[in-house]
Amino acid sequence: MSSNESEKIVIEHKAYARAGLLGNPSDVYFGRTISVSVGNFWASVRLQPSKDLVILPHPTHDLVQFDSLPHMVNRLQTEGYYGGVRLLMAICKVFHNYCKDNNLGLHEGNFSLSYDTNIPRQTGLSGSSAIVCAALSCLLDFYNVRHLIKVEVRPNLILNAEKELGIVAGLQDRVAQVYGGLVYMDFSKKYMEDLGHGIYTPMDIGLLPPLHLIYAENPSDSGKVHSTVRQRWLDGDKFIISSMEEVAKIALEGQRALLDKDYAKFASLMNLNFDLRRQMFGDDALGTLNIEMVEVARRVGAASKFTGSGGAVVVFCPEGPSQVKLLEAACEKSGFVIQPVKVMPSFLNEIDLETLSSK
Repeated sequence: MSSNESEKIVIEHKAYARAGLLGNPSDVYFGRTISVSVGNFWASVRLQPSKDLVILPHPTHDLVQFDSLPHMVNRLQTEGYYGGVRLLMAICKVFHNYCKDNNLGLHEGNFSLSYDTNIPRQTGLSGSSAIVCAALSCLLDFYNVRHLIKVEVRPNLILNAEKELGIVAGLQDRVAQVYGGLVYMDFSKKYMEDLGHGIYTPMDIGLLPPLHLIYAENPSDSGKVHSTVRQRWLDGDKFIISSMEEVAKIALEGQRALLDKDYAKFASLMNLNFDLRRQMFGDDALGTLNIEMVEVARRVGAASKFTGSGGAVVVFCPEGPSQVKLLEAACEKSGFVIQPVKVMPSFLNEIDLETLSSK
């Protein structure tokens, strides 16, 4: 595509929510993880060529006009101060600087960026990074540089955009959203130091058993969970270090369990994953509501763990439809939302795959 052609075409991309199945947390602790792209929720970004460069606020998520002062205060208490405009601006800056530093010439055309999202807030489903990921895809196509920026590098760009804004995060979510489908990730220290990224292995989504998602309408903030554990890890806390190593092994064992379709093993690993997390972080950090979502599933014999840092859980019912019915009834009684996970296949295109193979 020439620069003239790219300046005329309206570009739109989606990035989907993700659920961490096993091994979360990940690269921050040089671990391993398995994540899946969740088609139930997504963010979309639309890039339209324009005279000036314009970042368009969302009519709901970037609200700046209110009925009254109480309306504004209530909105801030439930939705927070920040919408998606800052995310779009941050990825534009990071993308520009990366291309400049790597001598990737960009044409001078301008554009308008707008976004939409239906990913529930603060559910640990990676709503912010989905907006950034979709925007990056638009920029790659508008400037015709998709073939010049390796797939493995793109999650780093997304993460760097969020770091610009002070968002505490790791690579796992961004890898899952760039690759789509089911992905096994190895963030071993050697890979991170030698390559600047992990080794990411797409897996067949047909290996997965049916999964369900449970989340609360008014979840707690998931961003507070990492604070003390991260510092203890940096300080060399032996319990935290050994526990993180065990969590990383869970992902490795989980990959084998899925390849063998050993779903009993998979279920036990999901439960162990949460139990280890609970031991490390403690109930106060995880939050009563988040723990109750896990317990609701466990009381009917299902396996469950957080999708991320809290706000939603991913559930596997090894006994099938009858167990799902029990789980649905239990969730309704507890006031939780439950729905089957729609697993999205990998959406890497031919150009993306070429960058994957060009080591």
